[in-house]
Amino acid sequence: MLTIILALVTGIFFTGIIIRVKSLTSGRKGPDILQPLRDILRNLKKGSVYSETTSFIFKIAPSIYFSTIVASLFFIPFGTHKALISFDWDFVFLFYMLAMGKFLMVIASLDTGSSFEGMGASREAFFSMLIEPAMFMIMGSFAILTGHTSFSDIFSKLHNGSYPITMTYAISILSALIVMLIGMVENSRMPVDDPKTHLELTMIHEVMILDNSGFDLGLIMSASILKFTLFGAIAANLFLLPEKSLLINIAIYFSVQIFYAAFIGITESFMARFRMKKNPQFIYTITAATLLIFIAAIHSTGFIGGN
Repeated sequence: MLTIILALVTGIFFTGIIIRVKSLTSGRKGPDILQPLRDILRNLKKGSVYSETTSFIFKIAPSIYFSTIVASLFFIPFGTHKALISFDWDFVFLFYMLAMGKFLMVIASLDTGSSFEGMGASREAFFSMLIEPAMFMIMGSFAILTGHTSFSDIFSKLHNGSYPITMTYAISILSALIVMLIGMVENSRMPVDDPKTHLELTMIHEVMILDNSGFDLGLIMSASILKFTLFGAIAANLFLLPEKSLLINIAIYFSVQIFYAAFIGITESFMARFRMKKNPQFIYTITAATLLIFIAAIHSTGFIGGN
């Protein structure tokens, strides 16, 4: 329950921090930190408009997409505090639940009959498919390192093993960075996609939701923020220490989330969007970096180079 509360609190200011960082780096005042929240609330108060060519799939997809993101938070622990739902190999279930929400959004965009939305859906599905092995590799590496296969057990035992503490922090730092990059790919942010572009030929996620409006659009915007906080929560759990007090760990959690939001803002301020053909290479590089984590994990457990 603690993770859900913290994720909801983080979602209030997460996108606002991104926008504020981008404004400051460009020398502008920009909107205040709560403006994205007001935009979501304004959309949630509106009714949705549906085309006559769409079916019930288009109508239910945003709600299912939002529900899968919220349900995923139930599986994320807070350090030694267990998640609401925990079982062996729960991270596999979580990732495929996220994939189910993404699948509904993809077929909903195809349901509109728009060639542009179909193009965006194809790109988002392709990039999600390429990035999927990276997350499995990271969690599989920590499963090998700790000897456990659930989020709660992995994160509670991560800093209590017999392996060197320096190795643990080195793996955690690299893993946290990769998890953050995975979150950026999953949310179609820079350098994979520019959320502010208005050119349909270069859009990915935004072109998928062109026909969504009102309450449905508010759900999609909320889900995107919560997905960021979900990946940020996974990254934060890598640094939560069991011997520290709850308040210190909460401070660590918010520090990681604020760093993540600032990192996204800085990236989008100083990097241009990759050409579409460069995106697979970027994702392959992220996946290849997870092999370093895997090798370090099995080395720390003694399977490779152990005494």
